[in-house]
Amino acid sequence: MSILLPKALPRRAALRGMLGGTAISVALPFLDCTLNNSGTALAAGGQALPVRFGTWYWGMGHTPGHAIKEKRQTEKGIEFLAECTSLMRHKEDLNFFGNFGMPLDGRANYTHFSGWVANRTGSAPNHANDVPAPTMDLLIADRIGNETRFKTIDVSASGIARENYSARNGDSRGAAEISPVALYARLFGADFVDPNTRDFKPDPTIMVEKSALSAVMEDTRSYMKTIGAADKARLDEYFTSLRQVENQLALQLEAPAPAEACLVPPRPEEPSADRLSRAREMPEVMANQRILAQILAMAVACNQTNVFNMVFTDNFASVRRTGETYTHHLLTHTEVVDTKLGYQPLTFWFQKACSDGWAEYLDVFKGIKEGSGTLLDNCLIFASSETNYAKLHTIDGVPTYLAGKAGGRIKAGYHVVGGGDPITRIGFTAMRAMGVPLEKWGTKSLQTSKLITDILA
Repeated sequence: MSILLPKALPRRAALRGMLGGTAISVALPFLDCTLNNSGTALAAGGQALPVRFGTWYWGMGHTPGHAIKEKRQTEKGIEFLAECTSLMRHKEDLNFFGNFGMPLDGRANYTHFSGWVANRTGSAPNHANDVPAPTMDLLIADRIGNETRFKTIDVSASGIARENYSARNGDSRGAAEISPVALYARLFGADFVDPNTRDFKPDPTIMVEKSALSAVMEDTRSYMKTIGAADKARLDEYFTSLRQVENQLALQLEAPAPAEACLVPPRPEEPSADRLSRAREMPEVMANQRILAQILAMAVACNQTNVFNMVFTDNFASVRRTGETYTHHLLTHTEVVDTKLGYQPLTFWFQKACSDGWAEYLDVFKGIKEGSGTLLDNCLIFASSETNYAKLHTIDGVPTYLAGKAGGRIKAGYHVVGGGDPITRIGFTAMRAMGVPLEKWGTKSLQTSKLITDILA
């Protein structure tokens, strides 16, 4: 059984007519009669303007006792320690979640894998390549991602396309975009329509493509009646992807609603051979994310997508310091703990860089004005790792953040203490805030129906 939440209404009205014998629609911009007095929500029912969801991932967790000061109870105010000092500038944009458990019900802890899978799917994996349920970003995309050109956009700053933590199952992990040039071409290339242009003309080629695809989809309905249940199950996911393509084509035949925050970024330069050779070095990962984030955030502001995923470093943290061979991952296992400092110094350098990268990513979204606030205010970004203390592969207390206020649905600035509750409470709360009609989420000991009400507005 599911709780049914109100379905999102269309964000804009449209004038419909014919063009060369083909039915078209031209969307109207937001008008005063459709907005409330503050210009932040639709007048009818007070429905908020578009709210987007994103994820941000980094590998190897935190340094215990040197990242976020532990608390005994949930309260306003996050105390950032040495590893996370760069996040202080976002203290009113973040919620931090600590002391949440990740019970595996007797299943193995597949190192650097079980943590992210259980946190994002609500179910612990049965083997090292098992993604037993869709990740939360896709459940949210099913709800809010069908009115944009791209249902989701997946990006990685660490140069490993296959390390993408968004999947329907273990066989459907699509490749993330790793090249700023390729990402720009995809989002702002020939098929991009500036939402603020006054001269919109539907592309005749797209009309033909949509008509052809619609005809194919009509044929599939008849075909599905002739095959068995097993074949229907195999083909259903394929036809779902075709319907998504059909929907994307239909959107390109409508004039997009004006987006005040949309400003097409300049095309990035092709990286030099020297930069490509250093793609796994942490300074290069930082630089690559800065470029990718600017493109991605503007795609969000231009309403190209409502759901987006960024991987900063992969789950095995295959990044190095300049001129060195040991990766972040290897250092977590081999570096000796400095008895005076209380941690592994080189490992700490990487983990501080990850916190710096998270802060810089938020800078980009907060730096784009949208309505009476910022783009970050109209987003909810789930950020987490796959482990707590990488040296020991611990998965209880995996550090997790929510950034942004989801258009006013989320209160920020809280340190939430889980008290050993399943970590799925965070994802469940995020999905409910984004309008996903769930009564409960997760399986076995990870299953929860308990919202984190402290952060709900």
